[in-house]
Amino acid sequence: MRASRLLSELLLLQNRGRMTATELAAELEVSVRTVYRDIEALSASGVPVYADRGRAGGYQLVDGYRTRLTGLTEEEAQSLSLAGLPIAAAELGLGTVLAAAQLKLYAALPAELRDRAGTVAQRFHLDVPGWHRGIESPPRLGELAESVWHSQRIRVRYRRWGDQEARRTLEPLGLVLKAGNWYLAARAAGGGEPGVRTYRVSRIVDLTVLDERFERPADFDLTEYWREWSAEFEQRLYPRIAVVRMSAMARDLVPFYCGAVGVGAVHAAGRAPDENGWLRVELPVESTVAAVGQLLRFGAEIEVLEPEDLRAQVADAIRRSAALYG
Repeated sequence: MRASRLLSELLLLQNRGRMTATELAAELEVSVRTVYRDIEALSASGVPVYADRGRAGGYQLVDGYRTRLTGLTEEEAQSLSLAGLPIAAAELGLGTVLAAAQLKLYAALPAELRDRAGTVAQRFHLDVPGWHRGIESPPRLGELAESVWHSQRIRVRYRRWGDQEARRTLEPLGLVLKAGNWYLAARAAGGGEPGVRTYRVSRIVDLTVLDERFERPADFDLTEYWREWSAEFEQRLYPRIAVVRMSAMARDLVPFYCGAVGVGAVHAAGRAPDENGWLRVELPVESTVAAVGQLLRFGAEIEVLEPEDLRAQVADAIRRSAALYG
């Protein structure tokens, strides 16, 4: 543990130049006293690190000194695929591994490229979850990730929709983070339910990692599987089409209320708004009960034209709401 920390301190000084003991302590989540001891250890081992005293002082390496101890471990190399998702990496138990990998990667770059990489990191940031929601933190996510890494079977108790529970022995093939929610792609062990299925990780009530390895299918592509599954899921989620008229404000609200499906419908309208700024759109909606709530979110900025039964239900809900408010 200490050797890893000493290397991290060395790489921090190499990448960033002068740093105070307080800055190093905050970066590595240790005490300032620990940093003092570590710097002494680095000096004793021949690393040319020296201290500038005073308010603007700090530790730095002699100009031109560079360490070549920058080889990535297997875990660090794997973690780099999550370089833009530090929260997700932490949830998978790879937070410190990712930080070490990034330090080593920066240290291996020539000074010009290292400066450019740092500039990019200061100007662009990837924030995956939608507004008003963070990344969920299922309690057994780390163990689940380990089973995916090592191709180990798992036994789960899973809460299905309607709060019915099912027990499964699964072969976990991949984890996907979608809009702050974790999903597991897995197939049933022992020739149970055919094909790969998707499970919401937060609905796994109990998990046991078994001491049983399985052979991962050579032709399984997680990205392609997720693309196909997502398309099928959207078709099941939005089985109906509502023909509506939308005001300009309603169209501005579509990304928040209807997501990418709604945005696609507006773009596909293929016509200009009328003289009042309203646009006729064929909007995919959920089953009737859910669709009513979905459409009511727009208030008076939308009118349902078809189908007739959905228009009637929305009108009835508006009348009952008006009655509540007198």
